[in-house]
Amino acid sequence: MTEVIDFATGGYKFIKGVSQYSAGVAALPGFRLERVRFASPVPLAEGFRRIAEIIKAAGRSLTAFAACELRSPAPFTEQGFVAFNSVYITTLKEWGLFENGLNPIARSNVCPEVLPPSEPSFYAFSFTTVAPDAAPSFVVAGSGEAPEGHATYADHIVSRGDLSQEGLRAKARFVLAEMERRMAALGFTWADATASQLYTVHNVHPFLADEIARRGAMRAGLTWHFNRPPVQELEYEMDCRGLAIEHVA
Repeated sequence: MTEVIDFATGGYKFIKGVSQYSAGVAALPGFRLERVRFASPVPLAEGFRRIAEIIKAAGRSLTAFAACELRSPAPFTEQGFVAFNSVYITTLKEWGLFENGLNPIARSNVCPEVLPPSEPSFYAFSFTTVAPDAAPSFVVAGSGEAPEGHATYADHIVSRGDLSQEGLRAKARFVLAEMERRMAALGFTWADATASQLYTVHNVHPFLADEIARRGAMRAGLTWHFNRPPVQELEYEMDCRGLAIEHVA
């Protein structure tokens, strides 16, 4: 069952996810989510420092940090992903971001196939600002073609190892449905999305129209990043958002 939890000190609510991230966030009434993309990816420690500066300059506490988009050098093994997440969440805990032991931060973590960073880095992040009359805003976390919450990804990957067009189509259907499930939990649909992002190195054109465009996922266009999902054997990932304000820092 999908559980949505208010994180009042951050000004947003989140979909309960796994230990390393939530499945999505939406601003609570009186707040607005804003996104900041770095002009170039910033290594993790420096990224956290710059994020803290930007949030504090906006007059917000660090608990306003709500979502992030990461870039890693290459897909992790299952064990490597666990090790990375244990480092990543240390700062989140220091910032007071765990609510009753739950991680509220929505996240995408993908791996550029061309010109990857030399170490895990921040690509973008989102945080809440005070905005009494703001329209609703949301960020849905990235999802690859495997349900979350299991001991491993590999045993649950949709069409595992199948890179045929039908295999890729099945992967896309799963991920698109997961985007819709998460948006629905937060009270949104594709009609509310201002951006959809796709992460794959495979050809999606054969099913772009009937699987992606027809269901409304390209209403505001589609940003395709030539990136791989963060765990080996995953091949297709997406995230989406509905935000009125975005910056480049």
